[in-house]
Amino acid sequence: MTNPSNKLLELRDLRVAYGGIQAVKGLNLELREGELVSLIGANGAGKSTTLKAICGLLQPQGGEVRYQGRAIGAQGPWDLVAQGLVMVPEGRGIFARMSIEENLRMGAYLCRDGEVDADIDAVYQRFPRLKERHRQLAGTLSGGEQQMLAMGRALLARPKLLLLDEPTTGLDPQARHLMWERLQQLLQQGKSILLTTHFMDEAERLCDRLLVIDHGRKIAEGTPRELIAAHLEPDVVEVYGGDAQALSTGPLRALASRVEVSGETAFFYTRDAAPLMQALAHEHTLRSLHRPANLEDLFLKLTGRQIREDA
Repeated sequence: MTNPSNKLLELRDLRVAYGGIQAVKGLNLELREGELVSLIGANGAGKSTTLKAICGLLQPQGGEVRYQGRAIGAQGPWDLVAQGLVMVPEGRGIFARMSIEENLRMGAYLCRDGEVDADIDAVYQRFPRLKERHRQLAGTLSGGEQQMLAMGRALLARPKLLLLDEPTTGLDPQARHLMWERLQQLLQQGKSILLTTHFMDEAERLCDRLLVIDHGRKIAEGTPRELIAAHLEPDVVEVYGGDAQALSTGPLRALASRVEVSGETAFFYTRDAAPLMQALAHEHTLRSLHRPANLEDLFLKLTGRQIREDA
C-alpha cells in the first residue's frame, strides 16, 4: 500500500495550453507508490489535458512533471511506457478490426521484445471474458469488454503507474463493479493509479486522495472524508413535490444552514436534521430524503450546479 516516503509522480506548477485555451493553470500534485488519486471536475476543467501532459502526448508551456524523481522533458509516450508509465485514454484506443488476441499481442510487442504468452495468459486470468471471446473482433465488443481489453493491453507493459481517463464511462453497473475490483487488486499488488472520473461514488470508493479541478486550477485536495467534513454540513435533506424555489425561501429555510435548488428539488444542508424532519412530517404534499453529505454535494458546492456550455 502507500509508502509515504516514496514519491512516484510530481507536478510542479504545470501549465498547458490546448486548442488555443489555457487548459491547465499552475497545477501541483503528488502521487506516491501504491496510491490511487482521483481528479474530479466538470467537463473542460483540464483533467484529460493533465494526463496527456504527464504521459508526453502534450507539451507543457510551463512547470514541470517529475516521474520517479526525474523531470520528464522531451520524452515521448513510448519512452515513458518503457519506464512503467502507461495511459489508458477515454476513447480506449483499441484496434477495432483486430481480434482480442491480436490486440493483446500487438500491444505486447509494442511495449517490449521477447515472449509474451505468459503475460497474455495473465490478462486472460484477470479478465476471463476476454479469454472466452479471444477470436472476436474488438470493434464488436460491448463497451465494458472494450474497456477490459484496453486495461489488459495496458497491463502488458507491466506498469508502475497507470493513468486512467474516465475508465468506467459507458459501462453498465455490473461492468463498473468488476472494473473497481480489478483496480483494487492492482493497488494491492503495488501499482499506482491516477484517474479522472465523473462518478463521485467511484472516487469515494477507490481513491486515497482526490483533487477537485475547476478551470484548470486545483481548488481542493484531500481524502473524501476530509473534504466533506471541511466544506459541507453533515446532513442533507432533499425536498421535492412542491415549488422548490418557494421552499428555499419559505419557513423551512430557517431550519437549515443553507439551501440550494436544482430543478424541482430543494437541498437543505444542516448540522441537525431533526427539527427539519419534524416540520416536514406535517407537510403532506412534500416528499423528502434524509441522507449524509457526500462527494457529489462537495463537487456541486465547489464547482456549481449550473451546466456549462462546454459540458
